[in-house]
Amino acid sequence: MRKVTAGLFHSVDGVVQDPFKFQFDSFDDQLGQMLTGVQDRVDTVLMGRTGWSEWAGYWPKAEQDIDFAQFINGVPKHVASSTLTSGDMANWSNSSLIEGDLVDFVRQLKSQPGGEIAAMGGISLVRQLLFAGLMDELSLITHPVVAGEGRHLFEPGDPTTRLELIRCDVTPKGNVVQVYRKKVD
Repeated sequence: MRKVTAGLFHSVDGVVQDPFKFQFDSFDDQLGQMLTGVQDRVDTVLMGRTGWSEWAGYWPKAEQDIDFAQFINGVPKHVASSTLTSGDMANWSNSSLIEGDLVDFVRQLKSQPGGEIAAMGGISLVRQLLFAGLMDELSLITHPVVAGEGRHLFEPGDPTTRLELIRCDVTPKGNVVQVYRKKVD
């Protein structure tokens, strides 16, 4: 069974929205190496509408000597959206619209042969997969900054969900990379 993972950049005060506004001075070589390791394991990406739309406007035009540009432009991207159309997918190579129920689609995708499946560019997508029990690993990359405003991953009223810390690393610039999986009783 394939593994579904997600990694979100996170501020100390819990903001995950628009990390480019607060993470720019936190990257270091160790964090870059960790993220490159993720790319090496992933052969399929799941994206939400907002993240896909933002990234589709940037990454296809980005300099192709950037490792992440090569990765994200080449990898198959499955997009969860009720407003985008299949025709919109032509704006970014290797993109396809998820037809039908997201949870059913991901369950089927997990049962097929292949590498890791990464949820990228979608707070709502990550939340839906986590609460549906389909997220095998959730990485929170906490940058040493208080963002002050923005959307959080978890909201009041969310169901109680027990997580187990399986790995924790601290980079030279103070980024804390925490990897969790759903706790099994």
